[in-house]
Amino acid sequence: MADLFAWLISFFLLIALLVLVMYQLMCLADLEFDYINPYDSSARINMVVLPEYITQAVLCCFYLLTGHWIMALFCLPYLSLNLRLYRQGRHLVDVTEIFNLLSWEKKQRLVKLFYLVFTLFLSVFWMIYTSLD
Repeated sequence: MADLFAWLISFFLLIALLVLVMYQLMCLADLEFDYINPYDSSARINMVVLPEYITQAVLCCFYLLTGHWIMALFCLPYLSLNLRLYRQGRHLVDVTEIFNLLSWEKKQRLVKLFYLVFTLFLSVFWMIYTSLD
């Protein structure tokens, strides 16, 4: 039963990550279609970047603590990307460069989105498999 509870927690953490990445993508799409100005878009995206990074780190540590080694290995590339961006100071969106980097920022978040959807499907599979045992 504890294993099923662990999968439920990871499911909700993954849903939270999906919501944060989708919010960032919507802000970038609004900027691209000129519904919002660059300052507001950058402020909104920068407001949720650190919670995204912290949630991803908590999820990876949670997988390690609960003994789900394969899922922890699946989370490591995403976590290493976040750590590299944070250490290089490129984790926040710059207001003055947002139009020049708009396509790159959208591609980066789309890759994160697909990666999280894949991880969510794996988590749901393991949750169902655990509940059937």
